[in-house]
Amino acid sequence: MTVWENVSFGLSIRGAAKEERRTVAKEALQRVGLTAAMDKRPDELSGGMRQRVAVARALAMRPKVLLMDEPFAALDVQTRARMQDFLLDVWRDSSASVLFVTHHIDEAVALADRVVVFTARPGRIKTILPIELPRPRNLFSREAEALRIQLTELLRDEVDRAFAEQEALAPAL
Repeated sequence: MTVWENVSFGLSIRGAAKEERRTVAKEALQRVGLTAAMDKRPDELSGGMRQRVAVARALAMRPKVLLMDEPFAALDVQTRARMQDFLLDVWRDSSASVLFVTHHIDEAVALADRVVVFTARPGRIKTILPIELPRPRNLFSREAEALRIQLTELLRDEVDRAFAEQEALAPAL
């Protein structure tokens, strides 16, 4: 499928006409800065562009909530930073709630209003940490650094526990 067909796939399942699907896809692609890629195929796009297409596909359905599970994990550092900025713009413009899963502490501090820290198995909520830094955020500020240290400490015990559990389950060599 082309990019616009991918973006409008959910609408096709709903039975929307082709013209409506193409119009909605164009609007969603415009929001993510990819209208020029409408007739391309996903394999012709960079990783960052593919991620923006995925966001456009979600936006085309006009959701109230976006669930994003490690969406930028496979991206290089520069593209990841651009995508984080892009996500903040989309969030601001769409008014959708975003539930963003990440294992990247810097990303959590950059994007979140609240960070929910989970325990190692079984995964339960360990704590909810509000992030009350103004936007745009200065990730080099003392406050951001203090949050990164606090989150690192909260996770340290959980990471140690998970590694110990894995070692206990590993067959003896």
